[in-house]
Amino acid sequence: FLLLGLLLALSAVGVDLTALSVLGGALGVGLGLGLQKLAANYVSGFVVLVERSVRIGDHIRVDGVEGQVSDIKTRYTLIRDANGRESIIPNELLITQRVDNFSLSDSAISLQTHVTVALENNVQEVQALLWDALNTVPDVNADPPAQVHFSRFSADGLEFTLQFWVADRLHSRMAVLSKV
Repeated sequence: FLLLGLLLALSAVGVDLTALSVLGGALGVGLGLGLQKLAANYVSGFVVLVERSVRIGDHIRVDGVEGQVSDIKTRYTLIRDANGRESIIPNELLITQRVDNFSLSDSAISLQTHVTVALENNVQEVQALLWDALNTVPDVNADPPAQVHFSRFSADGLEFTLQFWVADRLHSRMAVLSKV
């Protein structure tokens, strides 16, 4: 009301308001362009919250950042990585870029490690021993079953690849790999 009164008073005194309207228009365009990203992040935040494509607790990777979603706000999403570092990701990236959600439909994730044994060992015996060892680790899921494959000959010996599934608990993956 004060601004409107000031404009009416200036007009009544005889001040030309066309220059002021041009300045106001330029200011409006500048503000609109400056707030474009902010508005896009808020709209994207509402889309993420309504679609529920990303939920708190999901393990995702977006824009080179991988971790567990710890919070979703209307403007940004917090992702906590395995080292405890939290990254603030603008919600616009969750809409415009590829997002790998490792726990959207199933919380189990696949892990893989390599084991090298001496060249003189029998491949079938080593595979059987490694498979038995995988199945004694309590955190390794029984379904789908673990797999042990002979990968290659290396300068150090016979290399085997162990692939298995675990529940997606970000803090325990390294512990499971260590047990295996």
